[in-house]
Amino acid sequence: MRKVRWTLWPVLVIGVILIVAPLVISLPSKGSAGQKMLNNFHSMMQPAAVKTTQNYFTDFEALRPVAQGGVAAASEIPVMLGQIAAGMHMSQAQLSAYMAKQFPAMTSLLGALPQMTSVFKQVPPGLDWYKPIIATMAANQSNYSQVDSLPNFNLFTWFFEIPGILLVLLAIAGLMALRRE
Repeated sequence: MRKVRWTLWPVLVIGVILIVAPLVISLPSKGSAGQKMLNNFHSMMQPAAVKTTQNYFTDFEALRPVAQGGVAAASEIPVMLGQIAAGMHMSQAQLSAYMAKQFPAMTSLLGALPQMTSVFKQVPPGLDWYKPIIATMAANQSNYSQVDSLPNFNLFTWFFEIPGILLVLLAIAGLMALRRE
């Protein structure tokens, strides 16, 4: 009888720990946050979406030389237009009007280049920044899929609480039965 009583006390303590520990470590809010994160990343981490992201990155990476060239070209545009105007025996205003009429897209592009240098300067570091993010996405598709296949994280608290409650009830019932004897 005494051995049974000593066995029930640890069962009671373990049950209480199973009930209290998830609350102490904020498992309900952390489980909820984990589930929200999984849900939010679900569409992005699908194989087709990761492949699309990789393809876009490859396309943007191909624009690196354009961005780098755009920074250098922006400072050359006024000199180039001046020389073209002189070679065509036109004033700068006449050349601008001529180019706007004959080559509107190129004129617009040349006019926008100086304003775009701050953006162009950010392209190489931006590409360098995103490269490991995209590689991490691709490398973790399987891991994401495995974690996403787990039961809803909002249930994790109950995986501790229910056994804890059952152990506490079992221990209390056993201790009360022994006390009556």
